[in-house]
Amino acid sequence: MSEFTVIETRKLREVRKGATRKHIINVTVRNEFGVLARIATLIAGKGYNIESLSVGETHEKGISRMTIEIIGDDIVIDQVVKQLRKLIDTIKVRDLTDIPHVERELVLIKVHTPTARARDEVLRITEIFRGKVVDVSQETYTVEVTGDEDKIRAIVELLKPFGIKEMARTGKIAMKRELGWEENPQD
Repeated sequence: MSEFTVIETRKLREVRKGATRKHIINVTVRNEFGVLARIATLIAGKGYNIESLSVGETHEKGISRMTIEIIGDDIVIDQVVKQLRKLIDTIKVRDLTDIPHVERELVLIKVHTPTARARDEVLRITEIFRGKVVDVSQETYTVEVTGDEDKIRAIVELLKPFGIKEMARTGKIAMKRELGWEENPQD
């Protein structure tokens, strides 16, 4: 009698035609002149707007990572990913949408704080969100908060009644999660 070994494979993501949703795409590229323009042109050529874009050097010299957020149809986004892989300066492209990942963004919010009570309340809200005050004037606090989209949206809503004078928000950055353990189908 022979033994059979069962091997579990990853499920391929279901591609939904016509349904639009948010996609988070990581692109690792050579840090060369014009790479960003070529990628933006490719995405715009498919009729999509880049909702969020963050680019920065990695730990490897001459290599950058882009995190791009696009809202679109799964089939067309899949085509965009395939075309991104064909660009000469592209090293790796990964759609993180359906795989476990961590995403964060940073926001700086300059809030109107003319009274001691307003300053105390803004400081309290900032501490609840694990943020920090990074600049102070007689009339304003500038608050820094890092988190996911929901956290950023929540603090912005709570600070609006005080009067937001100015706000700067980074694009999202994202990374695939590592499991930290190996799956063992025999257990």
